[in-house]
Amino acid sequence: MSIDMNIAFLTPLHEEHDFFFKSLVHRGHTPHETHIGKLPAKVFPQLGLTLVRGGHGKTQFGIHTQHVLDQLGKFEFELVVCAGAGGALTNGVNVGDVVIGTTTVEHDYNLKFVRRPLPRFDGDANAIAQLQTLQPSNFPTFKLLFGLHFGPIASGDEDVIEATRGEDIRERTGGLIVAWEGVGGARACKFSGVPFLEIRGATDNANHTAPGDFETNLELAMDNIAAVMVAWRSST
Repeated sequence: MSIDMNIAFLTPLHEEHDFFFKSLVHRGHTPHETHIGKLPAKVFPQLGLTLVRGGHGKTQFGIHTQHVLDQLGKFEFELVVCAGAGGALTNGVNVGDVVIGTTTVEHDYNLKFVRRPLPRFDGDANAIAQLQTLQPSNFPTFKLLFGLHFGPIASGDEDVIEATRGEDIRERTGGLIVAWEGVGGARACKFSGVPFLEIRGATDNANHTAPGDFETNLELAMDNIAAVMVAWRSST
């Protein structure tokens, strides 16, 4: 992948969008504004990245993703990234850490008539391989600030605020972190034949303190995701 690749970078919530945008601007990246169909967008040419609001929940995020992909004739996006907050499901992921989804697992796909594996959508192998090559030199004081993890992300339209529920989701999916919208974007990308990647920053531990922790730590999580994106796109 070269810096010439156009990435559609969709954040579900407006707070996630605004904090990520603020972080890129703080790092010296100036966008120009446009529209992709009905959706406002901010284009960061130096990063080959176009920032768009993805919408809350799997369905809305899938609709926005498909709408963006339907504009391929003009924008030629070659990768879609879903990025936002998540609740850590393992002690190895701390608040502020960033998880790169090797696969997105739909944990709330609740079949009752038959038994079959949960739907899984693999992250783009080329993007993951490049992200795995990032070194501490790409991030000043990187290892002191946050961890970068690679593994499954559990996706479903549910606020996980009980530790027992988080444990159940982890056992069924192997997820390092749980969040809402990823699978909506993954399904749209599979339908359109466009590579997909989910990235989540941990704001909480998917337990009873999650609602307050989310509000407290969201800016930190999105700033760390921005640091990963800038390091990645600057190294290609």
